[in-house]
Amino acid sequence: MATQTSSLRSRGMEMLMAYKQQPSIKLRNDLVRLNAGLVRKIAHRVSHQCAEPYEDLEQIGYLGLIRAIERFDPSQGCAFSSFAVPYIRGEMLHFLRDRGSTVKIPRRWQDLQKASQKMQADLLRHYGRQPSDHEMAEALSISVKEWRQVKMANKNRMPLSLDATVCHQTDSTITLGDTLPDMHYQLLQALEEDRQQLQRALSQLEEKTRSAIEFVFFKGLSRKEVAERIGVSPMTVTRRIQRGVDQMIAYLQPQALQTDP
Repeated sequence: MATQTSSLRSRGMEMLMAYKQQPSIKLRNDLVRLNAGLVRKIAHRVSHQCAEPYEDLEQIGYLGLIRAIERFDPSQGCAFSSFAVPYIRGEMLHFLRDRGSTVKIPRRWQDLQKASQKMQADLLRHYGRQPSDHEMAEALSISVKEWRQVKMANKNRMPLSLDATVCHQTDSTITLGDTLPDMHYQLLQALEEDRQQLQRALSQLEEKTRSAIEFVFFKGLSRKEVAERIGVSPMTVTRRIQRGVDQMIAYLQPQALQTDP
């Protein structure tokens, strides 16, 4: 079993490296199928903490998986599963957040809600207990389904704490606050993605050009100091830096088109 798992991981990494070198729809779909179990595992866990169907969460999770595949850099030495989980779970949480957005209640439902308040009090006195959904629907001359929609719509108008869970299950761990985007985390994630793209662009450059850029921009050396280190003139260092920057820009522009949503 351990040997089979190791073989799958090795195959997956080979496919990720191939995709990074030459992206294709077919290879991306193969990677999605290979990592589908990760999406199902996260969807299963989240579905037990909210009211949304497992199938919907699974489909949304695949969007996160695709984004992770497109942005993963095998050369960074990070396990793909660790890299992909935040993307997959993040898509599901964004979906839950969007599903909880404020919706304008139809006028008919507002009128029914007002009428139900007096009706409910009358039925409470008549039966000596809270009326059932069927009894309320019959008294209002509407279907049980519509009465439940009216109740739910009215309940959703009430302001909730960010500490409230996204469903009524007692063991739910996802709160409304969890579904809000963490701007600090998103900023760090964006910076890390930028760093990885710059590193990939640098790796495409000729060795001396790459060294010149790293010495000047990363280590703060003067062009004269760099010239002495790599054995060329300061003017040549300037030319190499300019040419290298132009090459990096040309490399990064198509990357941005591929990864931007």
